[in-house]
Amino acid sequence: MLNFLIVDNIIKEGLKEDAPFGDITTDSIISPTSICKVNLIAKEDGIICGFPVFKRVFELLGNVKVEAFKKDGDTVFKGEKIALVTGNTRNVLIGERIALNLMQRMSGIATITKAYADKIVSTNAKVVDTRKITPLYRNLDKYSVLCGGGANHRFSLSDSVLIKDNHIDAAGGIVNA
Repeated sequence: MLNFLIVDNIIKEGLKEDAPFGDITTDSIISPTSICKVNLIAKEDGIICGFPVFKRVFELLGNVKVEAFKKDGDTVFKGEKIALVTGNTRNVLIGERIALNLMQRMSGIATITKAYADKIVSTNAKVVDTRKITPLYRNLDKYSVLCGGGANHRFSLSDSVLIKDNHIDAAGGIVNA
C-alpha cells in the first residue's frame, strides 16, 4: 500500500528541510570514509511500523544498510533491539532524524490503532481511519492503521460518494464538518 513516489517526496523534502546545505557539524568532524554500526532499540512497548520508509531514507542517501529484526505490525518491547544500521557515518547521521521521526509517527499510529482494535475484537465492529489527516502524510498514516489491525476508509475525495449531515450556521459557515 505504500506508494514510494509519495514516500520518496516526503523523505527528500524532510532531508532538504533538515540539511539544506549538508550537515556542517558532521562534515567538519567525521571522515567521509567513516563507517558505523548502530543498534536501533525500542524505547517503548508497541507495534512497530515504518521499516520500509526507515530503510528508504538510507537507500536514498546511499552506502547504508538496514537489517530489520522485526517486520511492520510486530509487537516490540522496550529495550528490544529491532534493527542494525551499518554504513557511511555521515549518511547515517544526516538521515537518522528523518528516518526515526517517520518510523516513530507510524509506530505510534499503529500502536494506538492496535489498542482500539483489541478492545473490540469480540464484536463485529472494526477500527477505520479517515482521510482527514495531516496533509501529505495520508499514505504513511493509512498504512500505519493497517499495520495496527485497523481498516482504511476512503483514501481521497475521488474514491467514493459520501453524503453527511452538514449544517449551515447563521453566518453561512458549515458546522459539524
